[in-house]
Amino acid sequence: MKAEYTDVRQHIIDQGKAIITRKGFAGVGLNEILSAADVPKGSFYHYFKSKELFGEAMLEDYVTGYLAEMEGVLGLPGRNAAQALMAYWASWTSESLDGSGCDCRCLVVKLSSEVADMSEPMRVALLDGTHRIIARLALAIARGRVDDSLPSVADPAQMAATLYQLWLGAAMLTKLRRDASALQTAWRATLDMLQLPADMVATH
Repeated sequence: MKAEYTDVRQHIIDQGKAIITRKGFAGVGLNEILSAADVPKGSFYHYFKSKELFGEAMLEDYVTGYLAEMEGVLGLPGRNAAQALMAYWASWTSESLDGSGCDCRCLVVKLSSEVADMSEPMRVALLDGTHRIIARLALAIARGRVDDSLPSVADPAQMAATLYQLWLGAAMLTKLRRDASALQTAWRATLDMLQLPADMVATH
């Protein structure tokens, strides 16, 4: 029974997340989530006492999945740290430009401004997620100092935070512009900051 409950809970999160990535949090009503998940209201409230607590759980689930995908890119054998990092940034661009201008799967980009003013638990969940993402980037940069692919980086933690902020800003501008210019600028700036060759191509 516990496994069944866990599956239902995850199903509700998955269905709600798919809608919220398109419409935002405030723009999605509880009935729409229930309809997409095909569960009664009682089932929803069995797992989540409110829509806000659902949002918090959804964001925590998103961050967990994102970090797992991130690890798959940064931890893939056969790359040095610089190649792994640039493959990670390349993943931001390869899935972003489908004609609409930005990959709206990124809930940090999609919801940061909205939930920061709406819900303290959701703001904290997203903030904690960004801290964890930056920490993983810092580990990758520190590895680059060891394997000598990023010897010029003096402070991995500061560089990780700076790069993540750069790319978040670029992703937000991409949504506004509906073209690749901001992400292309972020790519070139990243190569400059890491002192990597301008013609470097990430290995996938």
